[in-house]
Amino acid sequence: MRKAMIISNPSSGKEKAAQYVSQVRDILEARQYAVVVNETAGEGDAAHYGLHACKDGCDLVISIGGDGTLHETINGMLDQEQRPLLGIVPLGTVNDFARALHISLDPEEAIEQLRSEQTRLVDLGMVNGRLFANVVAAGSLAEALFSVSSEEKSKLGSFAYLKEGLKDLVNTQANVLKIEYDGQFWEGESPLFVAVLTNSVGGFEKLSPDAEVDDGLIHCFVIRNIGVFNSLTLGTSLFFGNLKEHKDVHYFASKEVHVRSDETIRTNVDGEEGPALPIDIRVLPGYMKVIVPEKD
Repeated sequence: MRKAMIISNPSSGKEKAAQYVSQVRDILEARQYAVVVNETAGEGDAAHYGLHACKDGCDLVISIGGDGTLHETINGMLDQEQRPLLGIVPLGTVNDFARALHISLDPEEAIEQLRSEQTRLVDLGMVNGRLFANVVAAGSLAEALFSVSSEEKSKLGSFAYLKEGLKDLVNTQANVLKIEYDGQFWEGESPLFVAVLTNSVGGFEKLSPDAEVDDGLIHCFVIRNIGVFNSLTLGTSLFFGNLKEHKDVHYFASKEVHVRSDETIRTNVDGEEGPALPIDIRVLPGYMKVIVPEKD
């Protein structure tokens, strides 16, 4: 009999995770899976369960939670010879990875989509030895995201990030960044560097509309100048999906990126606190197989 593990964050989805776990279990058992359910209770639990899913020979892992739960789950599978097929029931604030894969943000619909026979090999990224699924940000926006409270996330969703990010960008001075990629070098003052794997970042699906989950590239944006006026024009460019064309944005796509600074600069990785600079980022093409909705 095939084996499946459900990794659930019970605090996600307005605390309806238990109900969703039961529904997912019913679907998997009907498909002849032996199912184990593990609930997270603290930081690192999802990674621990993800690792054991690989060690125990699970054929399928279902992540029920937000981007943070997913981030830990995939990191538990890092460097394992056998990585299970991944299914996602998004219960978080923004759910960028699910958005990029066209998985429904309605939990009930996402659960039904687990019946799909369609799968897709997707890229993951590596930053300083850890996997990421969506984004690495360095600078004032990265620090602003740490300050968004759980209450604000619940009330405002992705707009909480936008509110905090723009407020911080306007009031924060730029840092000198040194960026190497594909034999090229960029150095200058910047309040924000963003490296993305998917088209959806912070719930905004047009930040990098050209990015595909399996294109083998890291899409990078360096913001060069911020003020009240420029924050508005940058927001407009973001809304219309042409951020890379903005006069104060340096855009490039690469397989490897190295970011340095003489100053202490923090990063945000998939919505969670990441390592301080320097960082080394590379793409891992086709690293994970994921259940995706059937095509119409």
